[in-house]
Amino acid sequence: MFTIKSDHGMSESGYDKIIEWARSILPEGNKLKENFYAAKFMMKPLGLGYHKIDMCPNFRMLYYLENVELTECMTCRHSHYKPRTSRGKT
Repeated sequence: MFTIKSDHGMSESGYDKIIEWARSILPEGNKLKENFYAAKFMMKPLGLGYHKIDMCPNFRMLYYLENVELTECMTCRHSHYKPRTSRGKT
């Protein structure tokens, strides 16, 4: 279910609704967790972490490995960062 949630950009509330429906059609005493929070808590000890990778908004490159420090896309020259309107770094 986590893979489906991730692949389709499903919200936690959407995930919870599907789980609620699935639990209603499964037999009594099933072991399906009741919501996203409970399922995530159960998976935490497995150590299945994630690593966030930035991507060009035009889908031309990933800011990963040797490209992680770049400030613009090598192909389309789109900025890696959004400009800030307040003081500080961009």
